[in-house]
Amino acid sequence: MAVLSTSDRGETKYFKGRLGLCFFAVASLFWCGINTSAQTPPINEYQIKAVFLFHFAAFVDWPTNAFPTEDSPMVIGIIGDDPFGAYLDEVVRGEKVNDRALVVQRYRNMDEVKTCHILFISRSGAGRPAQIISQLRDRSILTVGETEDFTRQGGMIRFVVEKNKLRLKINTEAAKTANLTIRSKLLRLAETTAAQKD
Repeated sequence: MAVLSTSDRGETKYFKGRLGLCFFAVASLFWCGINTSAQTPPINEYQIKAVFLFHFAAFVDWPTNAFPTEDSPMVIGIIGDDPFGAYLDEVVRGEKVNDRALVVQRYRNMDEVKTCHILFISRSGAGRPAQIISQLRDRSILTVGETEDFTRQGGMIRFVVEKNKLRLKINTEAAKTANLTIRSKLLRLAETTAAQKD
């Protein structure tokens, strides 16, 4: 199996370019497990998740009214503690999806969430994801999390890491309710049901 490693500032370009050119091949590798050798530092879980967040922007369609103007950026938000550090900012820097720039915003509470398209709900919000999701129910925001019952509570995409394997679970019904279309190429990488249970 291929070995992926991170070692210097070039890692951002490597992962972004690598997944940009062969996203599904590498995603399949993550699905099967990430191998690292003793000679190379391990890949940080959140570096991989950051790249997936970036690519979700390209494989989900939002209604036009989700953007205030034709040139409004695509906003990736984080609520709760930020596990990505500067890495997510590096991943999206200078990138565009459908001619829209990508920006990262961090929120302390839901009152700050104005224009947002992808919202990562961190583990620090583990006691309140259901409340956050409920507040977003009428908005076209792709909710992404990693807590055990995330999709059962109405979240749309859950990262699952088991035995060094990264998987996705997608609640297609929640996405449809929010007027979001998740493209089939992404759905093929995930476990999906209309009423997802964790």
